[in-house]
Amino acid sequence: MPTELARWFSAELEAVHATLREVPPELADMPWRPGGWTRKQIVGHMMDSAANNRQRFVRAAIEGKYAGPKYAQEAWVAAHGYAHQAWETLLRWWEVQHEILAAIVDEIAEERLGSRCVVGEDAPVTLRFLIEDYITHQRWHLAQITSGAARD
Repeated sequence: MPTELARWFSAELEAVHATLREVPPELADMPWRPGGWTRKQIVGHMMDSAANNRQRFVRAAIEGKYAGPKYAQEAWVAAHGYAHQAWETLLRWWEVQHEILAAIVDEIAEERLGSRCVVGEDAPVTLRFLIEDYITHQRWHLAQITSGAARD
């Protein structure tokens, strides 16, 4: 049975997804600020975050701990070519990535939420913190995506 955290996580992801679906496609190729990523690239970065956190969540849930690298976000975004994808495609990919992530969080036992996790050289945190911080991260980037059009 999903924990209270898992139910909250799923509800938060659905709220993010609902807002993403409302973003006009004509904004997708526009940087959120001068010199910044386009909204397509931000959505891609959000998916990269899902992929990296998928590893962290699963390993911590199975092994009771996690220690692994940070990820090179600029290189990942470039390697995936998100800027060249259709907006609708990126939104579908985001949805699938996050359905998987929510299913994983649904299966994490309450007693594993305290698992020690170290990402890169950062101080240790719990798996619960990583899950909660993941939503903070998604919402941070959602604010960028929904911000006003970039100015020249």
